[in-house]
Amino acid sequence: MFWVGKNSGAHVNPFSTISGRWRQVLTGFKRDERGTVAMLFGMMAIVLVMLIGGAVDMGRWMHAYSETKAAVDASVLAGTRTLQVSGGDVSLALSTAKNFYKANTDGRTNVKGDTIDFKVDSTGHGIFATGTAYIDTPFLAVASIPRLVLWKDGGSDTSKAVTELGGGNGQKLEISVMLDTTGSMSGEKISDLKAAAKDLVNIVLSEGQSNVRVALAPFAESVRPGSAYLNRVRGSRPGSIKMYDKRGRLTTYSLTPCVSERSGADAYTDAAPDGANILGAVYSKNGSCTTSSEIVPLTSDKSELNSTIDGLTASGGTAGHLGTAWAWYLLSPKWSNVWDSASKPASYDDDGVKKIAILMTDGEYNTEYDTHGLMTSTNNTSPMNGPSDTQARTVCGQMKEAGIQVYTVGFGLDSSKAIETLQQCATDNTTAYLAQDGEQLRNVFRDIAVKLSPLHLTQ
Repeated sequence: MFWVGKNSGAHVNPFSTISGRWRQVLTGFKRDERGTVAMLFGMMAIVLVMLIGGAVDMGRWMHAYSETKAAVDASVLAGTRTLQVSGGDVSLALSTAKNFYKANTDGRTNVKGDTIDFKVDSTGHGIFATGTAYIDTPFLAVASIPRLVLWKDGGSDTSKAVTELGGGNGQKLEISVMLDTTGSMSGEKISDLKAAAKDLVNIVLSEGQSNVRVALAPFAESVRPGSAYLNRVRGSRPGSIKMYDKRGRLTTYSLTPCVSERSGADAYTDAAPDGANILGAVYSKNGSCTTSSEIVPLTSDKSELNSTIDGLTASGGTAGHLGTAWAWYLLSPKWSNVWDSASKPASYDDDGVKKIAILMTDGEYNTEYDTHGLMTSTNNTSPMNGPSDTQARTVCGQMKEAGIQVYTVGFGLDSSKAIETLQQCATDNTTAYLAQDGEQLRNVFRDIAVKLSPLHLTQ
């Protein structure tokens, strides 16, 4: 469909009107009986001119329209993608759209009155085109159609691209993010992680929507569930225990607000933490644990997520198997009774929901616990479930079997063993990332976020 007329935007048959001058000529031929042959010839000539010339003008219009539409579509998509990966930089996004449009219309069919421009929509997640453009029609001008409109504000072809909040095809997303807050992440590295993690949150979430929920699983040498969930996952435990330390001295260890791995048949499953399946306790000499940041169950609250990320601190060893397990627990419907109603994960059988785990670390997994809830390095005991990296790989395998897509992000890794663990945990090679510095880490998190938030043209 196209628009014709002098900027009126009305839908008009371009061949329905013949100018008064040509009408007078035809009337003269009709009244002059001696000019019958000439009249017929004249009428045929006019019709031929109209048909051939009109076809030329229409061909030019179709070509110009196709070029313009393709350029605008490409521009709004490019601009919206920039809006995603830049963390919402409107100026940069609009500049990208304009530059794309200019580059894609160089050498285009001669277009007049091109005022096409780009704006960000009210949601902040989309870009649309505004303005007008037309071509002159010298042949159709004979029939009082001096121009054909290519583009018009509010027209049915007005292009708009938006970020689809969800996994595409109407799917909702549940995303859990494991964040390494161990001692090796101190200094600039923890700042880099905060920026990257907030990029992801800000890209995949928008205010007032519920299609996407994100959970956070910070870890170091243990995981801190938070007071609201601690007793639900760990059960009742003694406030202290007496054990011999690695020097053979009888020592009192106090219960901490953190948890370790569980043992038994469900050590590597997502079974609900009840009865014999409660998680392991963590005891230390002073009753404190180095993991200071609490987990955040699934939520669409950007403020809560970003506030938790801003509060991350780095300290302690690397119990990567615990972070991996918690990334799964936060997505597991079997854990629904642990969380409040707004944070309950969807069923694995719900085709309308896609579950994603993102596992980020900067080092080898090297911290495990014994059956008493003590780090094995404390008293030279053996880990109840084996090495941390082996446990993590097993948990990853079970998580993928449950249908969860796993992304891994290695940050500044120089250990082939650590890299291999992440590669085995990832769903495939396309979901395993390595970043050497802060800029690369942000690019990785943005790339994952963009993959999880597809673009589409709505008009």
